[in-house]
Amino acid sequence: MSISLRDQLLKAGLVNQKQAKQVGKEKQKQQRLVHKGQVAADDSQARLAIEAHAEKVKRDQELNRQQQEKAEAKARVAQVKQLIETSRLPKLTTEDYYNFVDDKKVKRLSVNTLMRNKLSNGSLAIVHHGGGYEVIPREAALKIQERAPERIVQMNVLTESQVPDEDDPYAAYQIPDDLMW
Repeated sequence: MSISLRDQLLKAGLVNQKQAKQVGKEKQKQQRLVHKGQVAADDSQARLAIEAHAEKVKRDQELNRQQQEKAEAKARVAQVKQLIETSRLPKLTTEDYYNFVDDKKVKRLSVNTLMRNKLSNGSLAIVHHGGGYEVIPREAALKIQERAPERIVQMNVLTESQVPDEDDPYAAYQIPDDLMW
């Protein structure tokens, strides 16, 4: 036979005999008043249960939203990584370097003449990847910029082949965009 909660609390010493009797009397008094119709039934327990359920639903929705945001961020990181790895150009080991600024420091990449020209006119871009830098085409860089703009180190404005004006007196003199010293 199971022991009532009142007896269990008494046995554990959490309440004394006087407190147990007082709670019993209050319960009987409440039942008598409800039975006579003098006091409305005590619905505080039901109200508290409904409030607790509403709080739990709200908390669960917030947790789900946070988990969904984390999953979306993780997916964006994976997409950026895949874009860089599939579209990066092979690293070169030449004596010709392209200098660029990253976080107030001048960095350099080994490039050939074609890569230098494309980096200068905006056809190629430089991005952070795996603690280093990668050169990727502009189309991939634009997709990366939508997902993680902090990964783009340098992406020059795209310029088409420069056609000089007819009345430009210096049309015969081309200005270098990256001087070699």
